[in-house]
Amino acid sequence: MSKKTLLNAKDIEIILHRLACQLIENHNDFSNTVLIGLQPRGSFLAKRLLSLLKNEYQIKEIQLGSLDITFYRDDFRRREIPLEANTTEIDFLVEDKKVVFIDDVLFSGRSVRAALTAIQSYGRPESVELLVLIDRRFSRHLPIQPNYRGRQVDAINEEKVLVTWKETHKKDAVYIELT
Repeated sequence: MSKKTLLNAKDIEIILHRLACQLIENHNDFSNTVLIGLQPRGSFLAKRLLSLLKNEYQIKEIQLGSLDITFYRDDFRRREIPLEANTTEIDFLVEDKKVVFIDDVLFSGRSVRAALTAIQSYGRPESVELLVLIDRRFSRHLPIQPNYRGRQVDAINEEKVLVTWKETHKKDAVYIELT
């Protein structure tokens, strides 16, 4: 199995700053906006963006949550290896709020579809946007596109995009693996 580096730590840092600035352009002070990381991997990206927005851009009040979509997936019972549930941590209502879903890689769009169903348990959002670090644009099964993307990648189905974070893998990087 060969592995090629798509983004190194410096590339990711630059992309995170750009994404944070795009969010500020569209949501100003975030008074009516909530950020929700899709568990498990989108939560790492969401926490990083929250830290940048608060510490680098002085946005004081931002609500951040994490959403587990395991039981809302359409392939939940179709996998050989059972999926493990994560925790949902949303201690606020999303009713009439602008929701920004955050995930690391947009592949088929099925995770986002599951998130759209799952978020209804917490209220009816005014609008929903999608922010992803990596957009695999030729892999979509559903008509879902990100509002914010870090990098667009043309990877074929046999290739896997792997995002690592220093919090879990001691290094920020994005790789493409040929299986």
